[in-house]
Amino acid sequence: MLVLAVAQPHCVPYDVEKNAVRHAEMVRRAEARVVIFPELSLTGYHLDAPAITAEDPRLRPIVEACAETGALALVGAPVAEEGLEYIAMLAVDGAGVGVAYRKVNVHSSEDRFACGERSEVIEVNGLRLGLAICRDLMIAQHAEETAALGIDVYAAGVVHQAADVAVQQERARRIATDHRVWVAVASFAGPTGGGFEHTAGCSGFWRPGGDLAAQAGPEPGEIVRLTIGQRS
Repeated sequence: MLVLAVAQPHCVPYDVEKNAVRHAEMVRRAEARVVIFPELSLTGYHLDAPAITAEDPRLRPIVEACAETGALALVGAPVAEEGLEYIAMLAVDGAGVGVAYRKVNVHSSEDRFACGERSEVIEVNGLRLGLAICRDLMIAQHAEETAALGIDVYAAGVVHQAADVAVQQERARRIATDHRVWVAVASFAGPTGGGFEHTAGCSGFWRPGGDLAAQAGPEPGEIVRLTIGQRS
């Protein structure tokens, strides 16, 4: 069995230090083995935010929270690696921080960032989580290639306009239906950059087959938990 959570943290624009503390608080509140955060959750969707590295000492509060709770946090951040910058998902646990996934389907407005080269999967408690960031969900090939790696959960961090809640839900439902996997979406809540003054929130979980299992509201600060088991 695996307890998952999707989290909608309050975000201070550009402030990695303060946002890391808030992420740590949500990891503790979540009481989950895996806590998934939205796209660029450590900076907000500010495409000019300075990139960080996995060694950034400001991430220490999240590491400490994960060590205390036994959690793995999947956190959104702009990341610098080997002369390139990516919109990335960091994997944080009690042992430290690593880059788990780099966004493959970068939007034209995000052309500062390089495209990730491949789908990625992480295994937790015997279950396999395929990773995705925002626009990846609208590209059918991404879900196909990720599902082909053998996954139980398609886990995504996203940012959407409040008016696009239905689009967010339909993308998650399609992936759950087409690939018979759980879908977990952590969606930004509250105002942020890039013209997203009113974001969608409504993070949630969809069952294999497409039914909605659990969902947050539109406000920051909400967490939704779900327990899943291995596929038969």
